[in-house]
Amino acid sequence: MGSTVTKQEISDQLKTQRAFFATGATQSHAFRLSMLTFLRQAIEQHEEEIYDALKKDLNKSRLDTFTTEIGFVYGEISRMERTIRRMMTPRRIATPLLHFGSKSQLIHEPYGAVLVIAPWNYPFQLALSPVVGAIAAGNTITLKPSELTPNVSRVIASIFEKAFHSRFAVVVEGDSKVSEALLKEKFDYIFFTGSTRVGQIVLEAAAKHLTPVTLELGGKSPTIVHKDANLRLAAKRIAWGKWINAGQTCIAPDYLFVHESVREEFLGMLEEEAFKQYGNGVGVSSYVRIVNESHFDRLTSYLEDGEVLFGGKTEREALKIAPTVLTDVEAHSAVMQEEIFGPILPVLAYREIEEVIEFVNERDKPLALYLFTENEAIEKQVMRRISFGGGCVNDTIMHVAQHNLPFGGVGASGMGSYHGKYSFETFSHKKGIVKTTTSFDLPFRYMRSDANGKLMRYLLKG
Repeated sequence: MGSTVTKQEISDQLKTQRAFFATGATQSHAFRLSMLTFLRQAIEQHEEEIYDALKKDLNKSRLDTFTTEIGFVYGEISRMERTIRRMMTPRRIATPLLHFGSKSQLIHEPYGAVLVIAPWNYPFQLALSPVVGAIAAGNTITLKPSELTPNVSRVIASIFEKAFHSRFAVVVEGDSKVSEALLKEKFDYIFFTGSTRVGQIVLEAAAKHLTPVTLELGGKSPTIVHKDANLRLAAKRIAWGKWINAGQTCIAPDYLFVHESVREEFLGMLEEEAFKQYGNGVGVSSYVRIVNESHFDRLTSYLEDGEVLFGGKTEREALKIAPTVLTDVEAHSAVMQEEIFGPILPVLAYREIEEVIEFVNERDKPLALYLFTENEAIEKQVMRRISFGGGCVNDTIMHVAQHNLPFGGVGASGMGSYHGKYSFETFSHKKGIVKTTTSFDLPFRYMRSDANGKLMRYLLKG
C-alpha cells in the first residue's frame, strides 16, 4: 500500500487480515515456518537494494548495513526457525494439591492483527525484527516504516510483496497522517519504536480500544567511567558505541560521567579512539549522515551548550557532524535535558559514585546504562540503586545483540521487551488452562464446616 493510502483502504485491509486470521491458517507450525522462510528468501533477493537504500537514506556503508541491519534480522529469523515448534507447543505446568485430579497447561496464542510502527535510525532492523516475532507467534501484520527513510521503506514494501499475500502481511507507507489513521483502527496489538513523545500518542490511541502495546522508546542513557576502570578499553568501547550510526542509536551513550581523578587522561584517550575509528567524521565518506536538516539543526544547536573539547565540525550540505565531546555543560541545558540522538557527547565529572546515582535517579529511567569499573562493590551499588532498561558493565551497546536477553525499556524509556524468544512471548497471549477429571469429584470444596475450612486453609496456603 503506497503513500496515498486512504483511511478506507486501511480499514478494508484490516478486515481482510481479520478474516484470514479467523480461518486459523496462521496458527500451524508449517505456516509460521514457511512465512519465515519466505521472508528470509525475499531479503536475500533484495539484499543489494537494501545496501543501496541505506546508502541513500543514511550514507551507511555495506559493512555497517550488514552488521547493524541485515545480519541482525537474519539472526532473528534463524533462531526463530530453530525454536518455534518448542515455543508454540503447550507447556505442562505443575498443579498444586488443591487441584488434585487436574492437569494444567500454558498455551501461547496469537493476538490476531498486529500493527508495527518502525523508526528511521535503524530502519530495516527495527522494522523487521519485531515482524519476525509477530510471524512466529502466528499473527497477521501491518507494518508502517518511517517516512524519513523513504528508500528503505520502498525496499521493505517490495520484500513484503515478494514474500507475503496482503491478507497476511502488508506494508503501509506514508507520513504521520497515515500513522494517525492506523492508530484509529482497532488492532489486537501495537508494537511501536520511536520517541517518548510519540510513544505517549500511541499509548493514548491504544487505550481507546484497550489494545495492549509494546513501546520501545529512548531517553538519556548515562555512561559512567569509574577511577579504577581500564581507561584505554573504556575509551575504545565508548567511542564505538557513541558514534556508530553517527550517534543515532536509541541506546547510545547519551552523556558521560567520568571520575575527576582520571578525567583528563580518559578524555585524551577518548579523542584518540574517536579519531582512530571515525576520523573527523565530516571528511570520511563512510561516516553516517544525520537523517534530515531538521535533526541536523537541532543537533548543531547543542554545540552552544558547552565547550567543544574535540570535534564540533559540521557540514550542512552533507548533513554530517563530527564526533564531538562537550565539557563544562550545565545540568539544565538543552543538551542535558533532551535525548541527543546524534554524535555529541556531554561530559560531567564526579567525585563519589553517590553523586551519579542521585543525578540519574532524579531523571526519567533510562533505556540503557553503561558502567566501566573493576570494583564489584561499585558495580553492585549502581546495578541495585538505578533502574534502567538494560545495559553493560565494561562495554556499550552489546547487550542488544545478546538474543538470550530481553531488550526493552522501563518507565519513560518504554514498556515490554523483545528479541529472540521474548519476541515470541511479546506477540502471544499466555492462556492458562486447568483440565479436571470427571472420574471422581472431591466433595470438600462444596462443604461448609469448620473441619473443611481448616482443610481448605491448609491447601490454599500450600
